[in-house]
Amino acid sequence: MRRSAFAAYLGVTAMLAVVVLSVPSEVAAEPYFAAREGMKCVACHVSPSGGGMRNQFGNIWAQTMLPARRIEVEDVPMWTGALSPYLAVGGNLRANGSYVDIPDEDTQSEFDVEEMRVYGAVTLIHERLLLYVDERIAPGGSVNLEAYARFSSADQRWHVRAGQIYLPYGWRLEDDNAFIRQVTGIGFATPDRGIEIGLETNEWSAQLALTNGTGGGSEIDDGKQVSLRAEHIRALWRIGASASYNDAEAGARHMQGAFAAVRTGPIVWLAEADYITDDSFPARRHMWAGLIEANWNYKKGHNLKLTAEYFDPDDDIDEDEQNRYSLVWEYFPVQFLQLRAGARIYDGIPQNAFQNRKIYFVQAHGYF
Repeated sequence: MRRSAFAAYLGVTAMLAVVVLSVPSEVAAEPYFAAREGMKCVACHVSPSGGGMRNQFGNIWAQTMLPARRIEVEDVPMWTGALSPYLAVGGNLRANGSYVDIPDEDTQSEFDVEEMRVYGAVTLIHERLLLYVDERIAPGGSVNLEAYARFSSADQRWHVRAGQIYLPYGWRLEDDNAFIRQVTGIGFATPDRGIEIGLETNEWSAQLALTNGTGGGSEIDDGKQVSLRAEHIRALWRIGASASYNDAEAGARHMQGAFAAVRTGPIVWLAEADYITDDSFPARRHMWAGLIEANWNYKKGHNLKLTAEYFDPDDDIDEDEQNRYSLVWEYFPVQFLQLRAGARIYDGIPQNAFQNRKIYFVQAHGYF
């Protein structure tokens, strides 16, 4: 699939989205939650660009709006994450069972712990100065993902944070294996060290970061990475753009992308397309990555997620494209618990069996 075919692919999906506008409307970190409710990521998360620890509103919303039913405990107040006016905590645990089918190879099945993460936030000056940490404690040893200080203006429009942060770019999907996260190299597994300036208004959310460009590792040269994300937010739709330039000694890497979301009745659509130029290869490569995702909240506590993804690893080579299709059922039976089951089908070049694998999985996700 060449660039023109990719554009046609997005065009067909856009037409399908228009057709879905006829679906009757009803009341209906993942980005589709914010798009469904017409809110910004910072409404529920400590981080302005989403992901990580939930704030007090986010915790209450997750307990009342997500589950099929809420278990009430008499005389026990609702969990907000706040242990005091100064200290708040949170966490996530994901445990998986998976079955992998690779053509002409033995199938594989296993149970594993994807991750256990804990969050902590200390508010030193109310709504102005905050210290934050995001630590993965399992599996294996402890690994710091975020650790920063954030200072906000009195009106909360501006913030500056410095330390180790997730880079602002595109949709912050929970699935770091999505092509748009793997190819850009920006996700929950690749924080970086530096400084970020952010702006929040009623209809805009924007962040500009200057970091080492080493994915959280030690600096090895004098080059730096600049990352920018800007999003315009309305009640039923939102659109944004991202850009990144990493001046690495091994070769510069340029990225630019566009992302959008629209709510059509009970269905929330997400889309992102990224174009990457990478000079770290012996010959410069031009790459494309894209995602289209539909989330159908067909019943309280239930979400059906369908995704189609595209990856062209070298725009100068024909017939090397890869696709991935996913169908995932997400169920929130009670507060603090999410159950997921799904299948992911990879479609790549016939000579590479791994690019044509099928993955079936179940997951238990506890969060607080």
